[in-house]
Amino acid sequence: MSFSVQAVPGFRLFSTEQCEAVHHATLDILRRTGTRVYHPEARELLKDAGCLISDHTLVRYPPSLVEWAIKQAPSTIALCERDSRRAAFNLESMKVAFGTGSDCRNYIDPRTGDYRLFKAADVLDCIRLVDACREIDFCMSMGIPSDVDAIKPYAYQFSLMLQNTTKPIVFIADDLADCKSIVAMAAAAAGGEKELELAPTLLCYSQVTTPLIHNEESTDKLLYMAEKAVPVVHQPSPMMGGTAPMSMAGGLVIGNAEVLSSLVIHQLKREKAPFLYGGGQHHIDMQTTISVYSAPEFDLERIAVAEMARYYNLPSWGYAGCTDSCVFDEHAAADASLSVMAALLSGQNLVHDIGYMEAGLTFGVEMVLFCDEIISRMKAFSRGISFDPEAMALDLIDEVGPGGAFLATDHTFKHFRDFWQPRFFNRKRRDDWVREGKKSMAQKLKEKAVEIMETHRPAEPPEKLREEIAYILSQH
Repeated sequence: MSFSVQAVPGFRLFSTEQCEAVHHATLDILRRTGTRVYHPEARELLKDAGCLISDHTLVRYPPSLVEWAIKQAPSTIALCERDSRRAAFNLESMKVAFGTGSDCRNYIDPRTGDYRLFKAADVLDCIRLVDACREIDFCMSMGIPSDVDAIKPYAYQFSLMLQNTTKPIVFIADDLADCKSIVAMAAAAAGGEKELELAPTLLCYSQVTTPLIHNEESTDKLLYMAEKAVPVVHQPSPMMGGTAPMSMAGGLVIGNAEVLSSLVIHQLKREKAPFLYGGGQHHIDMQTTISVYSAPEFDLERIAVAEMARYYNLPSWGYAGCTDSCVFDEHAAADASLSVMAALLSGQNLVHDIGYMEAGLTFGVEMVLFCDEIISRMKAFSRGISFDPEAMALDLIDEVGPGGAFLATDHTFKHFRDFWQPRFFNRKRRDDWVREGKKSMAQKLKEKAVEIMETHRPAEPPEKLREEIAYILSQH
């Protein structure tokens, strides 16, 4: 027999030739059309590297420079826990880590059912929930608190995450000052900037302006992350039909041009600095004019981004557990399940937006717990089937023989826990379900979320670190 011992499900979207076609089209855009670069230092770096600059800010890139930058960036990124140099996970190959999204304006309170603006206490509750979830690997801020300084919430959000979870953090920053404060807090927790560089606990989420613009504020962040060797994803969000062609190939190619031109700037600032390849290609629903999350096209574009990242030997950024639905319902559950499976089977490495509802305007805690269960279930599916001698169990089958029973065998006792067990999905018959209150999935998730928020206590940071965080915030 000629098959692998472990048969695992998976899929590819592109052939190598199709990835090359996207790459060559991207090089053509960067050589012929170029990008606007409004950051003076970035323009100077690009000029010194051989780019042609005209009309003050229009930069055109030699293909050789783009390919140089691709080869410089590391193929793996390790993200570590707050209190340890041990990697919580590595972003590489087909490995997938899941986390929440950031900065939702609205919150559905699981205690009351109220739909309202986020508050600082809600953000803290949600961080505790993430800390308790076994399958949620990293934390993002989830909400913008309406009851703190609305102009500078990001350093405050980061301080809450740093003090209330040991999991790696993906952070948003408004500007360079935010970045400096956030990196200072993370360095204080790590034991210094060099320790943070060697064992990074955070990753910066920044964005390119589509189409083909590197603005000063975002490029400030990109350059600072490169300087400090803090991992960064500098992703574009092409809106097909708005800021990108109304075609999936056009959206992919323009987004690829924006990512690779960002990578050039990043690597010119500091070679070998960690860079995560990402893209959030959406399209406009012409009936509603919204940016669509619940769409097969969005799923395909995320898979395409992962394919291109592997073609470049770079770790990738992805999406899952997000929905256009305004509440946790069948629509939201379907979106979550399909997107988690797509992420696992296509190997998107750092997957965010768990809990996003209403296309990112609202955050729902039931969605987070549901995704925690779905990720666990889909991981069991994606492990596939083993064909080693222990799994084939030929001697056992011969021993038990025709008409025998396997229930009392050592093999059953040894392996029955290998099969996935749900926490929230119901496997009981109706009589038992009725005796236990006839609870729907949504009811169980809501009750569990409130229980976790009220009882889970994350590992507390040292008092000295709390004092350093307070001092950094006071200077911000």
